[in-house]
Formats: sequence, C-alpha cells, structure tokens
Amino acid sequence: MSQKHLKEAFISNLNGTSLLEISLGLSLAPLCLLCRGLLLILYYLHYGKPLSSRKYSLLLDFLVLVSPLLFCCTVLSPILFLMPAIIAAFCVGIFSKIYSQRKHETRVPFRQIVKDFQKTSLDPGYIPVITVFRVYINVLTSISILAVDFPQYPRRYAKAETYGTGVMDLGVGAFIFGNALVCPEVRQKSYVTQPKFSNLAKQLFSVWPLIFLGAGRLLSVKSIEYHEHISEYGVHWNFFFTLAFVRLAASLLLALFPKNKSWLLAINLAVLYQLILNTTPLKMFILHGSDGRDTRVGFLNANREGLLSLLGYLAIYLASVQVGLCLLRCSSSVRGWAEAVCFSLLTVLVLFLCLHVSQVYVDPVSRRMANLSYCIWVVAHSLTLFTCFVVVDLMLLFTKLLMKGSSVPCCWDVVKPPDTSKKHEREAVPVGSESNLPHVCLISAINKNQLLYFLLANVMTGMVNILIDTIHSKTVFTLCVLHLYMFSNCLIMHILHARNIVLKFW
Repeated sequence: MSQKHLKEAFISNLNGTSLLEISLGLSLAPLCLLCRGLLLILYYLHYGKPLSSRKYSLLLDFLVLVSPLLFCCTVLSPILFLMPAIIAAFCVGIFSKIYSQRKHETRVPFRQIVKDFQKTSLDPGYIPVITVFRVYINVLTSISILAVDFPQYPRRYAKAETYGTGVMDLGVGAFIFGNALVCPEVRQKSYVTQPKFSNLAKQLFSVWPLIFLGAGRLLSVKSIEYHEHISEYGVHWNFFFTLAFVRLAASLLLALFPKNKSWLLAINLAVLYQLILNTTPLKMFILHGSDGRDTRVGFLNANREGLLSLLGYLAIYLASVQVGLCLLRCSSSVRGWAEAVCFSLLTVLVLFLCLHVSQVYVDPVSRRMANLSYCIWVVAHSLTLFTCFVVVDLMLLFTKLLMKGSSVPCCWDVVKPPDTSKKHEREAVPVGSESNLPHVCLISAINKNQLLYFLLANVMTGMVNILIDTIHSKTVFTLCVLHLYMFSNCLIMHILHARNIVLKFW
C-alpha cells in the first residue's frame, strides 16, 4: 500500500468510544482553566501584583491550558479516568492555600462571604464563558486533527466510520454549536427593528472566506494527493463548505421564523430528517450510494455525506442560537447565573434521557448522517461543557473577590460589588477596575483570530504529514512534534495579539 492509502486506512473503519469517557475528557478543559486561574491568584497573593510578563504568561497558559490536554489524548489516555480527579485535587490544594493565608488577616465567616458573593453584579455586556468555550473547541480540534495521524492517539477517539461516538465526531458538531453562539441573530438586540432579510444579506458577504478556504483546501488536497477520509464529507466537500451553507440556511430560516423559537425549528428539522432517513431509501443512499455499492459517480453520489448531513448540522446550529439568546436574558448577578446553571443541568439531563431513547428505539449516533441521535448528543455534550465553564468562572470570581486586586484574564468583571457592612466591606471588593490591569492571555489571543488559528492548524497539520511518517513515530518523538506544533500555533496568535493585529476584513 502507498503512504496515502496507509494513512487513509489508519483513520478509517473506527467505532468511537463511550459517552462516559468523552464526558470525563470534556471535564479536563474546565479544570485546566480553573487551575490556571487559581495559580494566577496565588501568584498575586505572594508577589502583590498580577503576572504581567508576556513571556511567562504565554508559558503558563500553554503548560496549564494546552499541554495537559495533549498528554491526556495520547500517553495518558489509559488513565484518563483518573486525570480529572488529580487536577481537581490540585485545584483544591491551591484554593485551600489561598483561603488559609487570607484567613489570617480577617475572621469573617465563610457563610457570610458566600452570601455577599451571591449579591455581586457582573458586567452584562461581556460573557467570557462564550469566548472560552469557542477558543477551547478550536484548541481541542487543532490538537486532534494532527494527533489522530499518530499511533499514540487512541483509535477510539478518532471519527467513527458510520455509527459511534468518537471525540472527533463531537468536535465537528461542537464547532457548529460554538459558531452559532455569536451569530448576528444572537448578538442583535431583540427589540431593534431591522429589515427582515438584512442578516441574510450580511451573512452572504461574511461567509465568502469560508467558501474560499473550502475551495482552497479542495484544490490543495487533490493537487498533492493528500490522504483524506472520503466517507467523512465526500470527494469534494469539506467542513468549510458545511459551515458556510449552514450559516446561510440558518439566516434564511431565522428571517422567516421568530428567532426566539429557534429551538422548535431545531427539533422539527432534526425529527423530520430522521423520519425521512427511516422511511425512505435515503439512509441506504448515504451509506452505500445510489447503486448500493458505494459509487461516487456524479456530484450527489460523490458528496452525499457532506450535502445531506447539512440538515443535521443546521438543527444543531438552530439549537445553539436558542442557547445564545437565553444567555443574553440571564441576570447580570451571580445568583442569576447560578440559577441558569441549575436550569442548564436540568436541560442536559433531559437531553441525555432523550439520547438514550433515540439510540435504543430510533438510530444510534451517526456523524456521517448527522441524524437525530447525533444532534441530541452534540447539543447535550456542548451544553455540558459550556455549563462546566460557567461553574469554573463563578468559582474563579469567588476566589478573586476573596483576594482583592487579583486578576484572572477571560473571567467575569465585577460591575457592582456586594452591598456589605463596613465590617465585611474589605472582604469582597476588589481594588480598582480589572480593565486597568495588564491582561496577557492566550485565550484572548486565539479569540482575536479564530479563523486564522483554525486555518493555520490545518496548514501545519498538512506540512507535518508531508514531512513525517506519522504512523510509525515513536512516543517521545510524537510528543515533541505535537508540542512544537501547538506551541507554534499559540505563539503566532500571541504575537498577533501583542501587536493588536486582527486579520479580518469581511
């Protein structure tokens, strides 16, 4: 077999992993974020000032936010079930140290501190959790698209062939979910009157870079005979095209129907698509082609997975629009967000129950078709991850208020401290505004140029695969390559952020 066919076989005919393992793996990112925030607060406790060095900030962010995820999806994957507990225990130790040192200065009861914390008002115009969620999906995706070509990346994490729940299967849907959270329909205030199809016109202009990148990827892959998984999207289709057409179709639907009912559109679309799959030959066509022998003759046969899965991805996008609208209606107080977390957890529980019923009585999860079970699974796990980030942000905010003046980038800003008596006033009120503090943050750096980061990761993945025989790489070499690849991506984003360069003109 040629090198191209060897690599294609290496990432084909896989069945995914369990929902439990994916859930545990998703908990690592929020825990890493919590660990990094607590370390920054501990640094302030010892030195009396925030960490402002760009060099050390980048190093800390990479070692705590990125490197553990890279290790956990390669050499530490056999003990993945232990890793959340280990990181959580480390976080508990840091918090205990922070709280114990603060406790020597004052003796305010912990219960009173919690009550004061619940009354804290937050900045309603900025929800940092959305940024963190979208950036981390990008980071996890960039790790996986290269790591999957190395033997140290477990085959159960790669994309499943037809049915199954692989980590990379979730990444595709979560990327759609994250993009919908910041779409124009969510960002615009509901009471602002605008022409009915104004968003559609804006989206037509805004998606041209995706069409351009999709065409560029198609031409480059075909011209250098780069290995590709045909059953993922088809012969000519790719994820850039999917994202562009989903955004356009969603804008059209939300111009025709009330956007605050987008969850109903999502449910109806996903259920209708599943009914068509089950009651017509469409499912057999997607899996085996029009002749039943996996033909790729003709444009529709050649790209049947990419074209028909648009319906499922559109349902995920519409569901995420509803989540984004709900976030805007959340109260700007800590108590309001705590209630939102409870409601979100209840929603996640209902979604997982629906997923169980759908898998047993309807159809197993299939990323290839983007069927009903896949849509429910993606929304459930994406909402779970998002909720974990909200909880972590609230925990960091609480710790920041314990140590007045401490700073954690990409964490909620306090607009109005809690109304406390003079006795307790110094306990929960930070000194000065965080906006006056020097924030150097990898998350903010990637967020400024997310599309560029994703494109850069794809280009560098191709370069590594062309230059290196990834399939037969040894463990130490693999880890060095993956770390160098991820650090290079992060460093470029960090430099652009430091120079305040945003490569976006559409």
